[in-house]
Amino acid sequence: MMRVETAPYAIQTITKTFIEARSPTSTALDLIKNLPSVNVSTPDTSGMQGGRIQSRSLTDADMALMVDGAPAASASYMAEDIDSENLDSVSMMPGSSPIDLPATSAAAGVMNETSHDPAHQFGGLIDFSYGTNNLSREFLRVESGDIAKTGVRSYLSFSNTHARSWMGAGINQRRHLDFGIRKDWENGSYAKLFMSWNYEDFVIDRYPTAAQFHQYKDTGVGYGRKAEFDPSGNDYWKNNIDHWNQLFLSAPIHVVLTDKLQFDLRPYYNWGQGWDGSSGGFAKGNTNYKSGQTIAAGTPLTSYFLENGALDVGATAKLGYDIDRHNHLDFGYWYENQDYTQHFPSSVTKADGSNPSPNDSTYQVYSGSNRSYPGNTTGYEIHSLFLQETAKYFHDRLLVNAGFKYVMSNVWYRTYPANKQMGQNLTAPLPHLSISYHFNDHHQVYVNAEGDFRQPSASALGNTAYTGTLPKNQYSIKEELGYRYNDKYVIVDLDLFNYNITNRLLTTYLGNNQTGVVNAGNQTARGFDVMVSTQPIYGFSPYVSFEYLNARMDTNIAASDAAGTLTAFRSKGTQAPLSPHVMANFGLSYVNQGFFANATLHYTGPQSVSIAGDQRIPGYVTNTLSLGYHFKPVWYAKSPTIRLNFTNLTGSIVRTGVVGVGTNASAVRLMNGNLSGTGSSAQFYVEPRFSMTGTISTAF
Repeated sequence: MMRVETAPYAIQTITKTFIEARSPTSTALDLIKNLPSVNVSTPDTSGMQGGRIQSRSLTDADMALMVDGAPAASASYMAEDIDSENLDSVSMMPGSSPIDLPATSAAAGVMNETSHDPAHQFGGLIDFSYGTNNLSREFLRVESGDIAKTGVRSYLSFSNTHARSWMGAGINQRRHLDFGIRKDWENGSYAKLFMSWNYEDFVIDRYPTAAQFHQYKDTGVGYGRKAEFDPSGNDYWKNNIDHWNQLFLSAPIHVVLTDKLQFDLRPYYNWGQGWDGSSGGFAKGNTNYKSGQTIAAGTPLTSYFLENGALDVGATAKLGYDIDRHNHLDFGYWYENQDYTQHFPSSVTKADGSNPSPNDSTYQVYSGSNRSYPGNTTGYEIHSLFLQETAKYFHDRLLVNAGFKYVMSNVWYRTYPANKQMGQNLTAPLPHLSISYHFNDHHQVYVNAEGDFRQPSASALGNTAYTGTLPKNQYSIKEELGYRYNDKYVIVDLDLFNYNITNRLLTTYLGNNQTGVVNAGNQTARGFDVMVSTQPIYGFSPYVSFEYLNARMDTNIAASDAAGTLTAFRSKGTQAPLSPHVMANFGLSYVNQGFFANATLHYTGPQSVSIAGDQRIPGYVTNTLSLGYHFKPVWYAKSPTIRLNFTNLTGSIVRTGVVGVGTNASAVRLMNGNLSGTGSSAQFYVEPRFSMTGTISTAF
């Protein structure tokens, strides 16, 4: 569960061995749950969706989420990126981001998924899974092997997943394709391409309030979607479906020009399109169909989040030069264009209670000759230059890396049909410095310091009400001090960190699986992570990790009292939202001949989930268990394997996080002495009930 690291910054890696022991339905979020720096919330156990990450008082919105070093889907849709069988590793860099990565929003670091390299020999992998909630999943990967003497090798895989919702009614379906191709040259040059396509229909979860959660925990009355048409509440699961197509492509190229000169090009492309449907209330008799016929009062309606197109395209180009045997210089350029166009139309719900396509004119809602079709376009364009120098001395024991990234960004937000506009141009200097020293093969110390800024994402901005002013950009200064030790018995990794954050951006939940963003003042966070693991002892490898975090708000956040007078919450000096003081993990792996097993426990302490600090969730414990056996090869089956994966073995009913921070759940005393009005309370992720997945697989 832990490997020896040597980077001059904190890094925590999940390896292929651990990935292969887990359920094939696992997303990257499931795989990193026992790393010390993260608290992960996931809404299902079938791999249909992603979830949320909390890390060092920040969230996944503050992270660079990558596949092969290219920006990928957000944490909520992590399942779109890649199948777990095609993952070689998942790395978390909780406090740093390499200067040549195409990212700025990385105050909480980087999570990078490394895709499978095509094999040199023809073959493949096949597996079948069945489990709780009527889960069924099939996966097949075929490897071409080396194609003649071209140096080219490739693979193609496809998976199909079907499962019921664990809470309430609903059926979820996911189809996914991964393709990889690579060519190597004798001088060390290579070209690689990874492409994935994902199509899914899944039920939009209802995230409970505190009252709904306690009702479920105390009485068993759930909060999920209904199994049949609900003409009064319009809450039938077939009227609350997410339909989504996603295409992702990354194509890194490394060219060795001379013995001292190298060139790297990393283009990437990410395109999404689809829609979410949900209850839109009932017609009032003052709207009509496209034909002009009046829509009868009381007719159920469906509201949509219609993503006409979500585009993220860019490239980094880098030239590296070995000045001498001690010094290496990199100079590069990064370009990115992100553009989201979305609309929020309404249609008449079908007679059977399901939602029609928002593009089906038969059901579209009009006011006279004008369709109800509000929307917006949001996005940004980035130009960035970066320069870094890496020096190695004392037989490479001392490593010093100093770099500078300069970012120029143009942000836009335009609404329809009013055609209101707002935008901004900005620049940001981002310095990087890291120093590492290896005393010998066993001991290493390092320091790392970085600047970071985050502008609101196009998707969150597009879901936020137009105010005429964009939220302020978030700026962070981060420092790390680390120590590592390893020998033939034990691996130890200690990392101390300090963050100073200005104009903190917090995610709010808007419903219908969509989030917005607000500013929440300044914040300071400091603490430490420690990881300890042994090398295998009679097949057993125990693992322990612990984090202590002290994150405080440095600002009294603006608020209005019940009379509407502007004042502020008494938030300065209080625990920052989503910042549990303590997180701990325990894991135990066992491998003996063909048998393998892995068990994990995770604890997250109590935390605040509102800006005012009046709403909290208690600490909780989650657990997993994996058991399996590798059989000897049989005919074409090179590695027949059976495994069982269990989650939430104790059946605990706990809240693991929030989909968005609330302002204040109840009236609180403000800075001017008056009470506030009741604001918004948080809505929660709940740990899915006990699940078991059985899988048979083999390479061929």
